[in-house]
Amino acid sequence: MKENKFVKYLGYSWIEVMNRVHEFRSGDRIHRELVLIDEKLNKLETKMKVAGYVPVLEFALHDVGDHQKEKLLWHSEKLAIAYGLIKMPRGVPIRVFKNLRVCGGCHEATKFISAIEKREIIVGDNSRFHHFKEGKCSCGDYW
Repeated sequence: MKENKFVKYLGYSWIEVMNRVHEFRSGDRIHRELVLIDEKLNKLETKMKVAGYVPVLEFALHDVGDHQKEKLLWHSEKLAIAYGLIKMPRGVPIRVFKNLRVCGGCHEATKFISAIEKREIIVGDNSRFHHFKEGKCSCGDYW
């Protein structure tokens, strides 16, 4: 890949909260409210598993155990969604913009999150806008 000069782009997501844009990248460890975001993601993960969610681990391309892979799958959109859930008032849709295509694992997780949190979540990726509501996506799982 290096010889052919292929470049792998980092996944970034953005969310606007109170007229300020917050940027997240996959595995982000620098946001100033990271402790709150991690707490929210851990709580969501527990609720999602109770609801029947099984993490799609094929998107974590690292040679580590499954538990560690689950944490690696805290992609940028999941961090942005968790931040939105913390900071945005109930009833207000969460809008996240992303520079890459949403992976299948995050797509499935966001369906569960929309149902559990009873929130509309809109994720714009580089192909389309996904409107998640009540555990379903507007793309009909064709992304």
